[in-house]
Amino acid sequence: MFVAQLSKSPGGKAMALSVTGNLPAAASSPRVDDTLLVRRAQQGDTVAFEALVRNYDRTVLRLATHLTDSAEDAQDIYQEAFLRAYRNIGRFRFECSFYTWIYRIVANLCCDHLRRKQLHDRYAYCEPYSGHDEEREETVLDRASDQRAGTSPERAALNGELRKRILWALNKLSARERMVFELRHYEGLKLQTVAAILSTTENTVKNTLFRATHKLRLQLAEMR
Repeated sequence: MFVAQLSKSPGGKAMALSVTGNLPAAASSPRVDDTLLVRRAQQGDTVAFEALVRNYDRTVLRLATHLTDSAEDAQDIYQEAFLRAYRNIGRFRFECSFYTWIYRIVANLCCDHLRRKQLHDRYAYCEPYSGHDEEREETVLDRASDQRAGTSPERAALNGELRKRILWALNKLSARERMVFELRHYEGLKLQTVAAILSTTENTVKNTLFRATHKLRLQLAEMR
């Protein structure tokens, strides 16, 4: 999944890095502390960086997929996020956790992606909700419909319809508003953590989340 060819390591040595797929963890090895892995990666240890990728590849891809609603775009952002992390690992100063740092990189890439889409389409990156999108690509929200055993087809259809409506409403938010809403409600992060990821204050995040929630309620109310 992550494949990068780089001419130099963070420590300046000529080398190539190749990380593919969801890297399998060692059979009996406990997870090494991120701080130690980062320090090793800063010294040019690509195995250490591969371990960091393995620790966060699924969460990074999940976040990118939620925000772009596109498996293809999410893969591109996933690749670019870890490539940027690798190129800039030497500048990491441990002022925050690696977790916060990689999320910040992904968030910035996703915000740029959403803004570019919004420049080309007044509805961000999807067609307005019409209630019958047979040709529309299945989304993360669609796949999250209630598929438990015993669920009636009628209930499953209603859940799928609701998720389409929510997605349409999310697409009406600004890139920043959607980012805050996704990090808080889909990733389940605390406001303080969201603020750290977005390099802003907790109060600013609260205000942005309030605006996003208010807009979503208005959009969904109009569709009843």
